[in-house]
Amino acid sequence: MTEAQNDAEFALDETAIITRELIQMNTTNYGDGVSNGETEAAEYVEAKLRALGLEPQLFDAAPGRTSVVARVAGRNRDKGALVVHGHLDVVPAEPENWSVDPFGGVIKDGMIWGRGAVDMKNMDAMILTSLADVLERGGPERDLVIAFFSDEENGGIFGSHYLVDNHPHLFAGATEAISEVGGYSVTVNDKRAYLLQTGEKALVWAKLVATGTAAHGSRVLEDNAVTKLARAVAAIGSIQWPVRLTDTTEALIASLAGMLGVDPQRVGPEEIALATGPAGAFIHASLRTTSNPTMLSAGYKHNVIPDRAEARIDIRCFPGEEAEVVAQLQALIGDDVRIEISHQDVGIENPATGTLVDAVTAALGKHDPGAPVLPYLLAAGTDNKALSKLDIAGYGFAPLKLPADLDFPAMFHGVDERVPLDALVFGRAVLTDLLLDY
Repeated sequence: MTEAQNDAEFALDETAIITRELIQMNTTNYGDGVSNGETEAAEYVEAKLRALGLEPQLFDAAPGRTSVVARVAGRNRDKGALVVHGHLDVVPAEPENWSVDPFGGVIKDGMIWGRGAVDMKNMDAMILTSLADVLERGGPERDLVIAFFSDEENGGIFGSHYLVDNHPHLFAGATEAISEVGGYSVTVNDKRAYLLQTGEKALVWAKLVATGTAAHGSRVLEDNAVTKLARAVAAIGSIQWPVRLTDTTEALIASLAGMLGVDPQRVGPEEIALATGPAGAFIHASLRTTSNPTMLSAGYKHNVIPDRAEARIDIRCFPGEEAEVVAQLQALIGDDVRIEISHQDVGIENPATGTLVDAVTAALGKHDPGAPVLPYLLAAGTDNKALSKLDIAGYGFAPLKLPADLDFPAMFHGVDERVPLDALVFGRAVLTDLLLDY
């Protein structure tokens, strides 16, 4: 079956077509400055924006690390500009673990499958098609800064942070921003609600370094770097950080308790979070600091004890607690292993009330009447961290109306990533109304 026949059979919305075409561009970001195809995707997006009569600009922070930015004039120039942004890179995918080609843009079971279908080429496509609708209907209410960043999956070093640090004029007049990992629906006690991401944890990517004595593998040797590292990794991977509620998570838990019909004074926040079904994976992680070992590196020969061993730890803590958390981890593992910071970024907690929140609620209510909008704290991070350096308040709002049984959190960086086709149509319509009216 040809792609044209496929489109005709499923009557694909333009949003799904663009999502698929972006998925088919392998923009894998391997970290440490190594990536594929981001320039190709940026040039694709640039062409789409030019076709809408805009004048996008391309920015290369390094070879192959290309971002795209365009400004759209609003009807009311007195209002602060809104940054609407996505990222074009994706995390790696191991094809042998998938049931489909992760870069095939396969359409089956009413969904589009592939790396980036959720994180976040779906939202990239929604931005483009919603923008086309908005321009056709007279333009946005306020100025829009449309940005497609590179390198988000490596902390935005060659993407959002590069542009904020070197080209801040691009975001002149902007006061707020919207992007990924929010706006999607959850079903709690047979009732649908939407999670609006109003904040995100701080990020610390740390490296554990253990040193010892290099020797023959047959030796009796206590000064073994691998053994030291293993103890440290096991200690950090086993730590149970205490539950702590911020203003955002306290409000979310209270709202979820109401939907579940339980008393939050008697039922603990973890139990309430996990009772939300698939959404619980994201909500549960927002209640405490996390410190997960993610990579190990040591040795070069089976019969050689190496003199150095390393591990990578992904730490997500509450805003302002980065130094304290790293100090606690160093005390936990002792002096045999040192902690080096590879990359660090701020946490964010924005108000869960205000004109943007009201506009988001109204746009969702128009297309799904009666469904409440709940604030939540993202356990991970987005390019909104970089924009916060310019005092731009960033929210996660990529609207998707999802089936109750879809494990949406598992789609992020997971195997067989996919998004329903009708959710893309819904998201395009909601985003269009928001940009027209806000």
